[in-house]
Amino acid sequence: MSGYNVAVVGVTGMVGQTVIRVLQERGFPVKGWKLLASSRSVDKKISIGGVDYPVEEAVPASFQGIDFAFFSAGGEISEQLAPEAVKCGAVVVDNSSAFRMDPEVPLVVPEVNPEAALNHKGLIANPNCSTIQMVVALEPLHRAAGLKRVVVATYQSVSGAGKEAVDELIAQSEAVLNNKELVKGRIPYKGAKKHYQIAFNMVPHIDVFDEDDYTKEEMKMIRETCKIMGIPDLPITATTVRVPSLNGHSEAINVELNSPLSPQEAREVLAGAPGIVVMDDPEELLYPMPILTEGKDEVFVGRIRVDRSVPYGLNMWVVADNIRKGAATNSIQIAELLI
Repeated sequence: MSGYNVAVVGVTGMVGQTVIRVLQERGFPVKGWKLLASSRSVDKKISIGGVDYPVEEAVPASFQGIDFAFFSAGGEISEQLAPEAVKCGAVVVDNSSAFRMDPEVPLVVPEVNPEAALNHKGLIANPNCSTIQMVVALEPLHRAAGLKRVVVATYQSVSGAGKEAVDELIAQSEAVLNNKELVKGRIPYKGAKKHYQIAFNMVPHIDVFDEDDYTKEEMKMIRETCKIMGIPDLPITATTVRVPSLNGHSEAINVELNSPLSPQEAREVLAGAPGIVVMDDPEELLYPMPILTEGKDEVFVGRIRVDRSVPYGLNMWVVADNIRKGAATNSIQIAELLI
């Protein structure tokens, strides 16, 4: 086959736009494009390689003749249309949470469990953005010394809440600096009974509250990590926080291991693992930050040091571009495994 017919669902959103860009950057063999969104976007056109393509409404018939369909339009759309795309013969890579914990659907991070993608039945789930970067960093340590327990706190940018949240942060920042009234409507999430300022603030609440007063985002990280890594009983706890950065998620991860691993050994293990850049030189004040990782596909790890409060403990700081590796790039890497 000289190429593949590709559909992008949610093409007008931040992830959808990035899917197109990353497909081109990585030389994915696209033979034909089908750009899909809601009916509100049908008059738009998107230029790819100098050619203008119309945005069409996503309906069940949209997937006839499609080989790969990348979904990034939210769980409701995925639930409605992903099965229809599979019926049409497409392989769906879905970026929503709709199918992630379905035992019949592989949940894949190519650096961690690439073999899972090969067992698909037409549908593969892309994990949560904060989960992806964490498991990329955890897997090499687990192979080297075995994970006993994981504690993570995230510092997640507003791009994880969509373009409207990015626009809101910019507008709020300008309002604060100019002593004007703030508009609040996206944080902690659209439709919440209260909304908070995110400019010059942090909000320890991402997605709705779930069991035991954990948020859904926190439970996603816990459950998805266990599934991807194949460790169903891994003790893991998470606190997820929205911070006033535009792009890039950061995570403070504490691991307790089953056997000793020094910080230098951990650096060497991580540096030799796929998809990781070790950026860790305290003497030179070198460590990962979102502004250094934006536009990149790797997971960056630094601040690796001993946790002396437990046997065989390590702390590390993990940063990645949540729109790329946390969504678009990981989806495309999954498709690359299949071709």
